[in-house]
Amino acid sequence: MPITDGRSSRLYAHLWRWPMPVWQLLFFLVPLCFMVLMSFWLVKNYRMEPAFVTANWEKMFSRGYFWNAYWRTLGLAGLTTLIATLLAFPAAYALSFKVSETVRRWIIFLLIIPFFTSFLVRIYAWQVILAESGVINAGLATLGIGPFTMLNTAFGTIIGYLTLTLPLVVILQTMSLSQVDRSLIEAAWNLGSSRVRTIATVILPLAKTGLIIGAVFCFILAFGDFVSPYYLGGSKPPTLSILIIDTTKSGQQWPRAAVVAITMIVTLLTVAFAAVALAYRSRVRR
Repeated sequence: MPITDGRSSRLYAHLWRWPMPVWQLLFFLVPLCFMVLMSFWLVKNYRMEPAFVTANWEKMFSRGYFWNAYWRTLGLAGLTTLIATLLAFPAAYALSFKVSETVRRWIIFLLIIPFFTSFLVRIYAWQVILAESGVINAGLATLGIGPFTMLNTAFGTIIGYLTLTLPLVVILQTMSLSQVDRSLIEAAWNLGSSRVRTIATVILPLAKTGLIIGAVFCFILAFGDFVSPYYLGGSKPPTLSILIIDTTKSGQQWPRAAVVAITMIVTLLTVAFAAVALAYRSRVRR
C-alpha cells in the first residue's frame, strides 16, 4: 500500500510538471527551430524555397540599415530601462515603507488596471496628448512656450515604452522591497546611518535581485515592442521590430526577417541570462 501511494504521488507530481514543458516545446522551441531553419531558405518569384544557404545572414549582417536599427533598438530599450528603474524606485520605496498594507494593495491594484485596456488604445491616447495641438502643447502655450514636436521622435517612442513597462517595474520593485528585513534598517539607523546611506548600503543590496529582475522585464518588453516606435516614433528610422515588418513586405523576404528575429531573441536571451546570473550571484555572496 505505501508503494502504491508513493507511485501515485510521483505520477501526480509528474502530471502537473508536464504542461509547462509541453507548452514551451510547442509554442517556443518548435517555432524557434522552424524560424532558424527558415533563415537559410531562399525566396524566388515571391515564394520561399527550402535550401541551406547563408545568403540571408550575409545580406542582413552586411547592411548598415540593419545595424543602425539594432543599435537604435538596443539604445532605446536600455535608456527606457534606466529611466523606468529610476522613476519606479521612489514610488516602490514609498509603497514598501511609507504606507499601510491596505493602501499598498489598492495602489498596486490601480497599477494593474491599465493592463485591462489594450496597449494600442493607450498609445492612441498618447498621440492625442503629444500632438503639436495636443494637451501638453496647449498647456505650454498658456505659458508662452512651444509648441514642441513630441510625436514621431525618439521621445515619443520612450513615452510609449514607459507606458508599457513602468507600472510593471513599480510592482516588481515593490514586491522586492517589501521583503527587506525591517530590523536591518532599524539597526542601520541605530548605528547612526543616514537615510540615503541606509538605502545605498542596506536596502539596495538586499533588494538587488528584484530590482534587476524588474529591469530585465522592462528591457525585454521595450526591446521587442512594435506599437510604440510605429505610432509614437514614426517608424523612421526603424527599430528591429519595424524592420521585420518592412522586410516581409519587401518581396516576401520572410527568411531575412527570420534573421532579424533570431538576432533579437539571441540578444534578449543573452541580456536576460547575464542579468539573472548577476542578480543571484550577488545574493549568494551576501
